[in-house]
Amino acid sequence: MLSKDSKIYVAGHRGLVGSAIWNNLKQRGYDNLIGRTHAELDLTDQLAVRRFFDEERPDAVVLAAAFVGGIMANSLYRADFIMQNMLMQCNVIGEAYAHGVKRLLFLGSTCIYPKNAPQPMKEDVLLTSPLEYTNEEYAIAKIAGLKMCESYNLQYGTNYIAVMPTNLYGPNDNFHLENSHVMPAMMRKIYLAKLIHDENWEAIRVDMNKRPVESVTGANSNEEILQVLAKYGISNNKVVLWGTGKPLREFLWSEDMADASVHVLLNVNFSDVIGIEKYSSVFYGTKADGAVDRNNSEGRGGAIPSLGEIRNCHINVGTGKELTIRELSQLVVKAVGFEGDVEFDASKPDGTPRKLIDVSKLHSLGWTHKVEIEEGVRRLFEWYQDSLS
Repeated sequence: MLSKDSKIYVAGHRGLVGSAIWNNLKQRGYDNLIGRTHAELDLTDQLAVRRFFDEERPDAVVLAAAFVGGIMANSLYRADFIMQNMLMQCNVIGEAYAHGVKRLLFLGSTCIYPKNAPQPMKEDVLLTSPLEYTNEEYAIAKIAGLKMCESYNLQYGTNYIAVMPTNLYGPNDNFHLENSHVMPAMMRKIYLAKLIHDENWEAIRVDMNKRPVESVTGANSNEEILQVLAKYGISNNKVVLWGTGKPLREFLWSEDMADASVHVLLNVNFSDVIGIEKYSSVFYGTKADGAVDRNNSEGRGGAIPSLGEIRNCHINVGTGKELTIRELSQLVVKAVGFEGDVEFDASKPDGTPRKLIDVSKLHSLGWTHKVEIEEGVRRLFEWYQDSLS
């Protein structure tokens, strides 16, 4: 296990989840943390990543960095989504092992599951039928990442655990309209439509300066601002959202995700995840009397026929609860205080019809969520308003 002075590298420490994991570790007394911005370390550059590991020699790694976005971004940048994520994962996981890192946490996404998987989705439905086309490249990259972790554990006896969070939201979320996820995009659209109705151009310009839309900022004319916002379905007291509003989604507060991630990083071993006690000796080794030696973290790996097929060793992280996109919009409307119209454009794609995960494995490992969706939406809007000041 990791001592309080262990050096922990958090890749993606400025992002939605990475920043929350960083803060959670700090709150638990882990102060020897390392973070690098993209400008300081390009994780797609293998030589740069190798130099970083040569210099820092972390004891543990949290891989929360990723190239992410919503339906629109996934559709426009398909090559980037698979290439950028694969490069980052291969470089970080490969160099972590080469530099003796025994504990690694890899963050994926529940988009790894088939489009029409049985609901709620258990970990073992992975690769049982086709993926959702609109996020196929990102999903394939994340499947490769969890398989890398699984394979390193089986071959080398490492503890590289992959967690697959449901839709996340919270402090430091991405509110840029061109590539944000459903909740922050919806929230900003509804907020701006309200400001347009209120003729609060001072607040609109503050918002546009903070997060320009297609290079349009608060310095542009009112007409130019209205034109670019109209492209994203934002007008006077009216918002048009993509799809029918019928798809069901599960959402998890990012600070809850961070708490689950740190719980897994600090307390969960690969042998715990596969849940087969009789195989524990393979991963830990045995004492002279034949008992499992849990103090032996070296374990062993390689092809061990007696283990049979071991797969789907990742862990779902979520609430196990869902609501429709239309119901989510109603919660956002309430939080923003919007009195206008929210319409849905059924000619636009819905994405996966339903994405509810089974979180029984996570619960069995000792963790459950705390923040419910109603409270989380309210807290996210408060954070967004604070970010503009």
